[in-house]
Amino acid sequence: MLLAGSLAAALLAGAGGCAQSVDPIERLGKKAAQKVRTQHGPHEGTYRRWGLAAPLAPAPRPARPPDWGSDPAEGGLPPVLDRVPTRDKVVFLTYDEGAERDPRFVDMVRELRLPVSVFLTDSAVGSGYAHVARLRAAGAGIQNRTLDHTVLRGRPYDEQHAEICGQRDLLRSRLGLHPRLLRPPYGVYDRTTLRAAADCGVTAVILWHPTVMDSDAYGRGPALRPGDIVLPHEGGRSAASLTTETTRLLRRLQAKGFTVGRLEDYL
Repeated sequence: MLLAGSLAAALLAGAGGCAQSVDPIERLGKKAAQKVRTQHGPHEGTYRRWGLAAPLAPAPRPARPPDWGSDPAEGGLPPVLDRVPTRDKVVFLTYDEGAERDPRFVDMVRELRLPVSVFLTDSAVGSGYAHVARLRAAGAGIQNRTLDHTVLRGRPYDEQHAEICGQRDLLRSRLGLHPRLLRPPYGVYDRTTLRAAADCGVTAVILWHPTVMDSDAYGRGPALRPGDIVLPHEGGRSAASLTTETTRLLRRLQAKGFTVGRLEDYL
């Protein structure tokens, strides 16, 4: 009788609404729930919170990084790219220093599992490498943009080599990174830049596809192509936040049937 009374009391307490609601997924157990969430991507509330109507589709797995070969006429120099040759309907989002200081952008990268690549200049980052570490932990790839944001073109080899290798060494010592992509400041370079970059272990020099940035608030603009490397925000262009500009571009990508790939996976 005592046991029956205890069971009845428990049932009445549940019927009275006093029991705490449990997420149906959580009933699977912590490990199983984590597996379900990993398989199905960000929760609906997450992508809607960042202004998207649907989660980003996962990028196809590239068959293998392209073999650029070594052209004797070019001396085995790294390729200069503003797009990656691929038929996959992916584009690549790249940012320069400053992105790491926007906590909302860091949250966006983490919560949407957004594959982005960020190119850093030491003089601009300054004492902010803790911010860079947080952005990296959120899932961003961190790459090289030289020590002092100096125009490389026309400078002697030794100076260009010091700029490129110096930032490579800083990223290695501060963050344990081995950057292999370089974005030359202002997008300008010469053959000496490519020689110095190759000697610093750079495998590709990354520019960007500027026409995507010219799309207006309604998403209209030049046609996207598979493999475009884009820069959602460029200094001096727009006062909108990184998250606002990124959301605008993501909406446009989804409307065109594109998704975002990780640049490092394709190069």
